[in-house]
Amino acid sequence: MSAHTPNEPLLHAAVNGDRDHPVTPRTPETIAAEAAAAVASGAQVVHFHPFDEMGRQTFDAEAVATTIRAVRAACPGIAISVSTSAEITPDPQQRLALITEWTELPDLVSANQGEAGIGEVCTLLSGRGVGIEAGLLSVSDAATFVDSGAADRCRRVLVEPTVTDPDAALAQAAAIERVLAEADVDLPQVHHGEGIASWVVNARAIRRGHGIRTGLEDTPVLIDGTQASGNGALVSVAAGLLAELGSSPRVHPLP
Repeated sequence: MSAHTPNEPLLHAAVNGDRDHPVTPRTPETIAAEAAAAVASGAQVVHFHPFDEMGRQTFDAEAVATTIRAVRAACPGIAISVSTSAEITPDPQQRLALITEWTELPDLVSANQGEAGIGEVCTLLSGRGVGIEAGLLSVSDAATFVDSGAADRCRRVLVEPTVTDPDAALAQAAAIERVLAEADVDLPQVHHGEGIASWVVNARAIRRGHGIRTGLEDTPVLIDGTQASGNGALVSVAAGLLAELGSSPRVHPLP
């Protein structure tokens, strides 16, 4: 399996998704502005979902290209990750056809391993030089990923517990990590959660020597539960956690 990459980015920002928040960006200009704010606060990778002119998430080649160019201009030298989520286009063949038409390619894509047709998407994009971040939203996803043998073509895994209860999210993150460890998958990991639970998932990951992700796609609230003003504020808090908890990265044996 792939070894950890030296200088692996530690802090990823997921700036939109379809989050209901006053400043969730949905145009190339606002996505670029929120990405720049995240980078200014310490993000080393920027992840986003392009939107069409009607305010809907899309895989349309022109919308994807326009948004990637805007973010690259606002965040020079920063790795860009784009979503391939089935929530955007549920039909696997339609999704694949749309992604095939992309002309402006991101550096990375997130690829949820539990989704129908994701193997074909990964084969297509990795063949075009795009790095794959394997999204594991559940223990089942992790098992599917291990059985697929796809780890060798992936850049890293995203450990993404979806439950909002903090204790349940921590347990789910540990269980996903255990599946990977038992299969000797040693790809770099980036962990995040949903809502308020994202912060305990982040803290656990830092203590274990993993990367973390935050941003409006993951949580609209800060550690104390108050609404975040935007991606810059969320990344700033995450950067503070890294400084506080990650000065000596370490990975403890799994319980």
